[in-house]
Amino acid sequence: MTESVPAATATETPDKIDVVIATDCGSTTTKAILIERKGDVYRQTFRGEAPTTVEAPFEDVTRGVLNAIQEVEELSGRRILDGERIITPAKGEEGVDVYISTSSAGGGLQMMVAGVVQSMTGESAQRCALGAGAIVMDVLASNDGRLPHQKIERIRQLRPDMVLLSGGTDGGTLSHVVELAEFISAADPRPRFGSGFQLPVIYAGNKDAAEKIEETLGEKTALTLTENLRPVLEQENLGPARHVIHDLFLEHVMAQAPGYRKLMGWTGAPILPTPAAVGQIMQTIARQRGINVLGVDIGGATTDVFSVFTVDGESVFNRTVSANLGMSYSISNVLSAAGLDDVMRWIPFELDEADLRDRIKNKMIRPTTIPQTLQELQIEHGVAREALRLAYVQHRQLAVGLKGVQAERTLSDVFDQTEAGASLIDMMALDLLVGSGGVLSHAPRRSQTAAMMVDAYQPEGITRLAVDSIFMMPHLGVLSTVNEKAATEVFERDCIVHLGTCVAPVNVGKREMKPNDVLATYEMTSGAFGSGVESGELRVSDLRLIPLAEGAEAKLSISPVRDVDVGGGAGQAYETTIHGGTVGVILDGRGRPLQMSPDPVTRVQQLEGWYQALQIYGEQA
Repeated sequence: MTESVPAATATETPDKIDVVIATDCGSTTTKAILIERKGDVYRQTFRGEAPTTVEAPFEDVTRGVLNAIQEVEELSGRRILDGERIITPAKGEEGVDVYISTSSAGGGLQMMVAGVVQSMTGESAQRCALGAGAIVMDVLASNDGRLPHQKIERIRQLRPDMVLLSGGTDGGTLSHVVELAEFISAADPRPRFGSGFQLPVIYAGNKDAAEKIEETLGEKTALTLTENLRPVLEQENLGPARHVIHDLFLEHVMAQAPGYRKLMGWTGAPILPTPAAVGQIMQTIARQRGINVLGVDIGGATTDVFSVFTVDGESVFNRTVSANLGMSYSISNVLSAAGLDDVMRWIPFELDEADLRDRIKNKMIRPTTIPQTLQELQIEHGVAREALRLAYVQHRQLAVGLKGVQAERTLSDVFDQTEAGASLIDMMALDLLVGSGGVLSHAPRRSQTAAMMVDAYQPEGITRLAVDSIFMMPHLGVLSTVNEKAATEVFERDCIVHLGTCVAPVNVGKREMKPNDVLATYEMTSGAFGSGVESGELRVSDLRLIPLAEGAEAKLSISPVRDVDVGGGAGQAYETTIHGGTVGVILDGRGRPLQMSPDPVTRVQQLEGWYQALQIYGEQA
């Protein structure tokens, strides 16, 4: 067996990179894509996939990688492999310029975090780990209500891949964070991979306590010291610790997983955890376009939510992972967390509760099955709405301003200063909502995807909707670290399917509005010289779909009534350019939150009206 030599590295001039092969090693499937420069632009040209081979009988992740790349070879006619060597650099129809990869195989990166105060340094540590692509298994804190022996037992029980320890501002008290270190030392936890190796622990707390932390943990763990997450109460400094997490993920976690050391020798850029790579492309797009972005990836076991919002002139990235909300392995958890009534409210036909429970449990024990009838599809989409909604609620709770900060106010700040501890997610300021994951990417009709996203997230004002066509965002996230131009061009041309735009006026006043009350008047002009004009009134409870093709634009002039806001302020007329898509423009007058009838019969009629308005079901496209 011959080991591959690495392809071109990230330090190479991006202009010299014309052909890229990228893989994402998932827990069940390894997906490979080929990206080539065509003229002046980069395009994704071919893709292949193969089962991931990190477990027995193969126990070598590179087998699945080679199999997926082989499929790309067969489809493209380009020779990429010479045995087990990736041919580099590209010459004509042979070889590639760089090979890159992401991974969530083996359950991804699983971390435990600790902070002195749960709602302050504990939350900062959680945000840091989540942003680095980890699943946070537990948050330890001095004030979490658990006794010392319970904390020690919990650390032993979980066996995380690594621990992030934080606490205290620089120059502050030492005793609490040292006590947390003593709990970790007493637990003497073993890492999940590599029984002969020490558990990686990152200390990102009060710098004055570093010496005592080293005395406590230096011999028992693979300790790394980095900058404090909260050097002062008013400031969060997550970047340095996130970089350390990525480095240790490669050195300690991935290096112990079967075949990863060999894979690391092949890649031209560091392997990123899959969620970290998705976060990377979200941040790249938000920065390049100067927009606020919210994205979701709903899988079989977990649902990740990503957001990039501008707060006080700075771009703030947040990621949360709902590790118990998914559409197959975790589908029963969705029913449990949402409650039977909240799932039932989305199903447009009468259904016995016991029947619903049986159908959901069947999906859990047969996770790879797909809906065979329209009713099964409608049930799956109802559960998906609740999984998406619950994951979004959790995201809002964690994506907040810093707690423990005494905000200084001047008269000009009274109306616009973000409250300490208030959510940073402002749906009225959201520009782009992106969905990915099987239930969204592979829905039979794109209108079903748009409806699930609008119903679950309830965007306000004017929001563009899009879906990841084939779950390419991880590949593009790691590509953006090598060649940002290539990543953004492929994202726009091949990755994202634009669904259209949602226009949702919101009653921000205290005036009660009744069904059929006018919310706003609108005029939409599209086509050359304004040849297409659509105008009318949007009333309370209305839901309308106006066709506007993908790539097309229209000028929207909308005048809301008093107390209603569409982006310009309560009662203020608003003009903007809106974009079309495979679905079109959705005018949503259903209110925020959505008003649904408590009567089952009326509610079914209401749902049927909504689904008909958006042409969701019926003959499948």
